[in-house]
Amino acid sequence: MINLEAHPDGVILPVQAQPRARKNGLTGAHDGALKVSVTQAPEKGKANEAILKVLADELNLKKSQIGLLSGETSARKKFLIRDITLTELAARLEQHQDG
Repeated sequence: MINLEAHPDGVILPVQAQPRARKNGLTGAHDGALKVSVTQAPEKGKANEAILKVLADELNLKKSQIGLLSGETSARKKFLIRDITLTELAARLEQHQDG
C-alpha cells in the first residue's frame, strides 16, 4: 500500500529510490512508498532526474507535472504530482501493479 497524501496542488507520492539498479522501473511498494529503480548513480541529481522520467513514463504523466518536494539526497523522497486527483493517481498505480 502506497501512502498517497492530498495536496492543494495535487498529490504527494512517497518514493523509495533504488539507484544503480539493473534496469529502470517501478518495482512495487516498500514501507508505504513506491519503489522506483533507476540505473543512474545518486550523484549530482542524476538519479532524481531518472526517477522523474520513470514516474512520467510509467504513470502516463508529463515531466512538468512532477516535482521533488523533499529527500533530494535521501533514498526516501516525496514527489508532488500536479493536476491529478488522489483517486486518479491511486488508480494508475494500481493499474501498473496489476499489469
